Amino acid sequence: MKKITIRTLRGQAIILVIMLLGWSTIGTAQTTDKPWNIGLHGGIGQYYGDLGHNLYQFNTTVYGFGGISASRQLGRYLDLNIFLTKGEIGFSNSSGNFRSEYTTGTINLRFNMLASDTKIRPYLFAGLGVLMFTDFVTTKSADIDYVAPSFGAGLNISLTPTVMLNLQETFLYSTEDKRDGVINKSNDLFLLHSVGLTFNFGRKHDADNDGVKDRKDRCANTPPNIEVDEFGCPFDEDKDGVYNYLDECENTASGITVNANGCPMDTDGDGVPDYLDKCSNTSSKVMVDANGCPIDTDQDGVADYLDNCPNTPEKVEVDANGCALDFDGDGIPDYKDKCNNTAPNATVDMFGCTLDTDRDGIPDYLDKCPTLAGVLENEGCPVLTKEVEKLFEKALQGIKFETGKSTIKQVSAPILNAVVKVMNENPSYKLIVAGHTDNVGGESMNMTLSKNRADAVANYLIGKGVSPARISTEGYGFSKPVDDNTTAAGRTRNRRVELSVEYIEMIEVEK
Repeated sequence: MKKITIRTLRGQAIILVIMLLGWSTIGTAQTTDKPWNIGLHGGIGQYYGDLGHNLYQFNTTVYGFGGISASRQLGRYLDLNIFLTKGEIGFSNSSGNFRSEYTTGTINLRFNMLASDTKIRPYLFAGLGVLMFTDFVTTKSADIDYVAPSFGAGLNISLTPTVMLNLQETFLYSTEDKRDGVINKSNDLFLLHSVGLTFNFGRKHDADNDGVKDRKDRCANTPPNIEVDEFGCPFDEDKDGVYNYLDECENTASGITVNANGCPMDTDGDGVPDYLDKCSNTSSKVMVDANGCPIDTDQDGVADYLDNCPNTPEKVEVDANGCALDFDGDGIPDYKDKCNNTAPNATVDMFGCTLDTDRDGIPDYLDKCPTLAGVLENEGCPVLTKEVEKLFEKALQGIKFETGKSTIKQVSAPILNAVVKVMNENPSYKLIVAGHTDNVGGESMNMTLSKNRADAVANYLIGKGVSPARISTEGYGFSKPVDDNTTAAGRTRNRRVELSVEYIEMIEVEK
């Protein structure tokens, strides 16, 4: 068996392989994303011609070659490939021999049997090319033959996302029949067995995988699985500038300013979009109507959130708090007030008019006897009759006591009995009994004496049937003289019992 001889590749090719291996760590497999591919190849060539052949025979001398390739993906199943090789070819047997250096260049259309994203891709190819031969012995100038056709099959195996192992069988059918030195009307055929590493690179044609090529794509970063238009942009059906997949308000009218979510702007956050909002600065906490204005239930011009009187009747004039105006401050709003100039401290009825319970023409707030008809001169209280006034005047000196004592003398009985009669006839009277003395004796002693004398009068009247609740007493000693205590007559006048009347409020009891 003969020894197989293969010439080594040049050192430059080895360096290029190392560089490409390093670069291959970036990128992805050859797909539409990485449509370009270059490769480095090596292998052996075999001959079939007039001298015979050694196709698939490896017990004879064979000759090596090195090569480079470049391809461009045209589709998922179709590539355009250029394959360049340089090496030696030869053959020897009893019929003759030859040996020559050669260079080939072919351009092929390659059909991949599986899609571009599979790891193992068998393929078939066919194309045209040239063969340049240089006689190994004479080194005469290269002759050029044409290859018509070149054809074959191969296998690409993905090793990394970028690097592929390539195995290929290439048949080169020459248009000439002279390279083996024998012309016998049978053109020469050469078979190249190659193995190589190929590397994918290139820019993606559809970077966002939306089905629109980058050169036409106006929206190059569309997220995955988003439906796009012919220009690669997500649909925006309501034309508000926010794509459908981001739009939370898909049917916004045209010309409406929207936020990032595609919803109409609502600057004041009241739930009514700006284009409908007639009160654009409403607080977000205020209840508003369909126009975005604060609700005013009673239609008084004061919004409910400011209205202290939310149920004011329609067309009633109100203040800043939404309450009906009360000009005179009597608690009755003007629209109900029939007496709108009532004094501020007056007690009024439901119509805002001053109360006059006893109907004496003196309003209650000025009337000290509001349940008893009286006169203005007596502050609304009744005036004592002349007979009563005379009786009280007579009582000043007519009620007598034992000297230095509070014992009533019998002579006083007619006057006191007359007082009892007056009290019985005037149930509204409350009798005030005040005792007074002259200045003879000490102050304390006279104060006690005057009080005891007033009490003695009260006890007499009570004993005659006058209610204790209708009598009050007080002793003033000599603190309120009515005459000069330096004379006997003056001291006599100062020793007295004064009777006066207050009026008890009369309340009518319904029967």
